[in-house]
Amino acid sequence: MTYPFKNLENFTLPRLLDRSLELFADNDSFGNVGEKAMTYAEFHKRVIEMVKLLKAQGVSKGDRVILLSENMPNWGVAYFAVTYFGAVIVPILPDFHHADVHRIMEHSGAKAAFVSSKYQETIESCPNSIVTFTINLNTLTMNNEPETSNKEIEEITAPKEDDLAAIIYTSGTTGNSKGVMLSHKNLVTNAMSAYVQISIKEEDVFLSILPLAHTFEGTVGLLIPVLNGCSVYYIDKVPTPSVLLKAFAVVKPTMMVSVPLVIEKIYKNKVLPNLTSSAFISFLYGISFFRKILNKIAGKKLIESFGGRIRFFGIGGAGISPFVEQFLIEAKFPFIVGYGLTETAPLLAGSVLGGKIKFKSTGIPMAGVELKIKNKDPQTGEGEILAKSPSVMMGYYKDEAATAEVMEDGWFLTGDLGFIDEEGFLFIRGRSKNMLLGPAGENIYPEQIEAVINQNKLVLDSLVMQDENAKLIAKIHLNYDMIDVNNKEKIASTLEDIRQEINAQLSSFSKIVKFVEQEEEFIKTPTKKIKRFLYIDT
Repeated sequence: MTYPFKNLENFTLPRLLDRSLELFADNDSFGNVGEKAMTYAEFHKRVIEMVKLLKAQGVSKGDRVILLSENMPNWGVAYFAVTYFGAVIVPILPDFHHADVHRIMEHSGAKAAFVSSKYQETIESCPNSIVTFTINLNTLTMNNEPETSNKEIEEITAPKEDDLAAIIYTSGTTGNSKGVMLSHKNLVTNAMSAYVQISIKEEDVFLSILPLAHTFEGTVGLLIPVLNGCSVYYIDKVPTPSVLLKAFAVVKPTMMVSVPLVIEKIYKNKVLPNLTSSAFISFLYGISFFRKILNKIAGKKLIESFGGRIRFFGIGGAGISPFVEQFLIEAKFPFIVGYGLTETAPLLAGSVLGGKIKFKSTGIPMAGVELKIKNKDPQTGEGEILAKSPSVMMGYYKDEAATAEVMEDGWFLTGDLGFIDEEGFLFIRGRSKNMLLGPAGENIYPEQIEAVINQNKLVLDSLVMQDENAKLIAKIHLNYDMIDVNNKEKIASTLEDIRQEINAQLSSFSKIVKFVEQEEEFIKTPTKKIKRFLYIDT
């Protein structure tokens, strides 16, 4: 595959960074909202300083280094510093429960960590960690006294394309998390593959609102800006609606990526109330001709609320609600729906900005990506989506069996169901992996939460799902031999007590907002798995 990017003869992260210095040295790179961003020259300098510090402390090629922090300009410094000389970055979602962080630290065998002040205690409290030192990400200084050595630092040797660059853990609720191994080539080629879907200019300004440890933001919100010399701004507060509106006004972003929940909330809470504010307007909105006119007017106001310059709003991580997608299309809002997985670094397909959009489709394959359907239904054409791409992972860390389960003759088995139409557009019909999406794009695996719930002696079975507001709820089948069936107040109280107990063990984005009594036993398959489709949206 040939990509239209000059001065990028080998696909490694250090080459990507060095190229940005050559082409965009004076461009703004990364900064916080309302503050001056560092230039790419300054960013590169910080990276090299951290490379020297890491090597002076004995970090070598192949060593794993944890990165645990909220979004900030120095997040990218740590990411590129670790990978610059062949060490391996292990980014962790900051909302992971501390027990999950500890399991990742132990499983990865990390010997060092970049950590923000906010999460320093989480790193230090790991009982079986072999981390020998930590670097404060806020200040880029050692948290403990650095070792002094007269040994001269060896020359920095660049990694090769196929060397391991990052291990990204897909989930961590019950210890069953998988570490996705991504090479330099996986990451860099994925960043380059988006050029078919959208033209990105060095004048573009990104506003980053998803966690950088999430692969979607890590590629689109970090690597793609570096590739194209763009600037990126971070919000150093909780991104509440009022905080976001202020950030839009200050940054006036041209580009953003988000999960569906964000734009769906904006539509439900800000757009729709205005379109149904009176009986007359509501009546007009129910007529197709007038609905399109009203949506177009609302779209212009929506763009203004984003700062007036937005020309790309990428939506990924889960399917978007059809009624919201219809609004965005009719509102002429510059959005793209994309599809991908952590295992593919992550982009596989996306609609083309300004090009043909097919309702409910995730668009066409990215550059260099091949997609096909396995076990295709002869009537619908639906089956499991398989992908082949330079960005398909190296495998799961320390888990050859799990790797073998998802690889077939060079193709990656996504576990997602869908079909490809005659024009090459991909349509997702369902996620066979049952994965749910958290408020900031976190992957949530309901089976793992259920395993925690089911440990309670009063619970026989549970089923975790999302309600209409994308909040997690759980249907609970209690052990009625241990509780008075007729005492409904006692049952309600018991369910609430169990919910609070379980939430104390879960990451913030995995917490359950409500337990609902399931009086009858769940209907199950012969292998004793609950038939989920019978209970979703009921």
